[in-house]
Amino acid sequence: MQRAYDENNPPDALERIFQGPLNWMNLVIIGVNILVFAVMEICGDTQDINFMLKWGAAYTPWILDGEWYRLFTSMFLHFGLEHLLNNMMLLLFLGDTLEELVGRWKYLLIYLGGGVLGNLVSLFMDCRTGSMAVSAGASGAVFAVIGGVFVILLLNRGRIEHMTASRLLFVIVLTIYHGFQSVGIDNAAHIGGVVGGVLLTALLYRR
Repeated sequence: MQRAYDENNPPDALERIFQGPLNWMNLVIIGVNILVFAVMEICGDTQDINFMLKWGAAYTPWILDGEWYRLFTSMFLHFGLEHLLNNMMLLLFLGDTLEELVGRWKYLLIYLGGGVLGNLVSLFMDCRTGSMAVSAGASGAVFAVIGGVFVILLLNRGRIEHMTASRLLFVIVLTIYHGFQSVGIDNAAHIGGVVGGVLLTALLYRR
């Protein structure tokens, strides 16, 4: 069975999820996050701080002591199932859209590069404020994806498929505001992720 789409009215991310085929890089990233979480749950408790540190969560004193790999590994760790599901649901929809627009390898670079930049901003803020919390999660990278989609929306006159720049900007502002009103949210990583996604997408995207 074959499917054909009107080039002037391409399917949106939700339609692709149910009608396929999905972009496989985004699925690989989601799969890796889920696999890491499942293995960690089998081996211990993902809501235990010491256990998360053992597996590579970000902790400023240890990073400054030379364990820079934590800026990367922490992106694939999550504090509990709800934390994982929140990030993966956003990534399932927005990640597929961004990969469709920039291609799989540029998408991977935006995701990883934006996530690392988000963690670097978090590290910088920890050094300035003296906060020494243990942090983990893909949200910095997910916000990089959001920032990337937002840039492309702006470059395409505020609309791609069934998404508009104003709606996405509202989601970004609302999510960051919610983070500032909540306890235990690494807002610096979110903001750094958005900035990283914006910059990388502006450099890599070709209309």
